[in-house]
Amino acid sequence: MTFPENYRAEHAMFGHYNTKPGDPFGYFLVPARDAHGRALQIIATDGQETQWEHVSVSIVGQPSKCPSWPEMCLVKDLFWDPEACVIQFHPPASEYVNHHPGCLHLWRHTEHTFPTPPSNLVGPK
Repeated sequence: MTFPENYRAEHAMFGHYNTKPGDPFGYFLVPARDAHGRALQIIATDGQETQWEHVSVSIVGQPSKCPSWPEMCLVKDLFWDPEACVIQFHPPASEYVNHHPGCLHLWRHTEHTFPTPPSNLVGPK
């Protein structure tokens, strides 16, 4: 996992996410001009304590609107290598948590590789 320092917001709008360059976590703002027309706010952590690298992504000023597929792909590419398998979970209903209706999450385990189905099950390359 890498952190796009050019988008790091050292003084987050919520004080407990204030960070400095090089921290393995933080609050990041991607301006609309770099994010398909809508500004993105991202909270990220390297998973050192939990073994789960994680980013949460939402649209600045539109708390009930979810990021699009292209926006999530952009975030994935900002924080991970293009060949890294990063996942978005749909948990069992009994474990569902929704603190922010427009926020989506990407995850990658730091020690285990997540299996993926063969690409031909989706369609031809």
